[in-house]
Amino acid sequence: MLKRITLLLWILLTLTACGGGGGGDTVNSEAETPSTTPVVSFTWQLPTGFPTPKVPADNPMSDAKVDLGRYLFYDRRLSINETISCASCHEQNKAFTDGKKTNVGAMGEAHPRNSMSLTNVVYNSAFNWANPLLTTLHQQALVPMFAEFPVELGWSDKEAEILARFAQEPIYKSKFVAAFPTEANPFTTGNVAKALASFVSILISGNSPYDKQIYQNQTTALSDSAKRGMELFFSERLECFHCHGGFNFTQSTNHEQSVFTELEFHNNGLYNIGGTGAYPENGRGLWEITFKPEDMGRFRAPTLRNIELTAPYMHDGSIANLSEVIDHYARGGRKIESGEYAGDGALNPYRSDLLVGFVLSASEKEDLINYLKSLTDWTFICDERFSDPFGNVPRNSQCP
Repeated sequence: MLKRITLLLWILLTLTACGGGGGGDTVNSEAETPSTTPVVSFTWQLPTGFPTPKVPADNPMSDAKVDLGRYLFYDRRLSINETISCASCHEQNKAFTDGKKTNVGAMGEAHPRNSMSLTNVVYNSAFNWANPLLTTLHQQALVPMFAEFPVELGWSDKEAEILARFAQEPIYKSKFVAAFPTEANPFTTGNVAKALASFVSILISGNSPYDKQIYQNQTTALSDSAKRGMELFFSERLECFHCHGGFNFTQSTNHEQSVFTELEFHNNGLYNIGGTGAYPENGRGLWEITFKPEDMGRFRAPTLRNIELTAPYMHDGSIANLSEVIDHYARGGRKIESGEYAGDGALNPYRSDLLVGFVLSASEKEDLINYLKSLTDWTFICDERFSDPFGNVPRNSQCP
């Protein structure tokens, strides 16, 4: 865990080298002569009712950067041994998750976290499950690139080798120059991170049945069951909306219209090892950054958009389906009867006060699940703008 903290601090300290002018490790290439024309303005394609995303000044959006980022996102050459890409853990047909409890990196080492959905990630005020230090997407992109405990993409001490792969590829020579036209040598670590950030910034979902009902005035978009479930979701009886509120169904958001940055972390009673409040090693949430006892088990509540497609759930993928998720919150915390993690999460001393527990009838539970399924946006899941440009990743079977 101390190694992970050291890594995070190293990343933040080196951001100035990787950002701004595209510094960081570079590789010589015979790229086309850079243009003196400034990057063109960018037009967002936003769903009805959605605010304009906030873009860092040191990484303005452009169509060329988005295009480059899309190719890099799906390219296995981004990993040290060319075995995985970003898309290995973030599949479009699963709302940019992977369907696994946790994944493994390029060298086969298990990751302790469930792969978070990238749905509407541009609106996040911080990134990863419990890291308030990562506040921009190009900062976040550096984490899987350089992580060592475990190794994810495997860039540490291998930057020049990996960058050379792209510098020697004709298609990337033109794409890097188009994305960073004012740089003599655009093949840098920082530019890779910025391009990836630009691509995932456009992964915006807002055309679900819920959106059609609420934002597009299509009064029959939601079923009667989903409407009843929506009433339950937004009731004080269940308290769901306190952690999963707003247009993005999370309380950690930031955009151009934000008056202040929202950033919240919660302990939802998933563990209480031995009655001490402890969580498993490598899964202790915000505590791993702050070392404050009250931060044990506190994680950022993810968006619920496309939640139907992103099982298994929780930071460690330890809850298999939506029915079990509802049972967990109805009880006010999970009770593990035996084994090394035995304990009653409902009695965790650091559990959020918002977990009040509740009782649902079978029909009410079905209504709530149908409402959560109404947040699935098939336009987003099937959007070719977000798909694999190499044609290797299969599309969801429900896509036309």
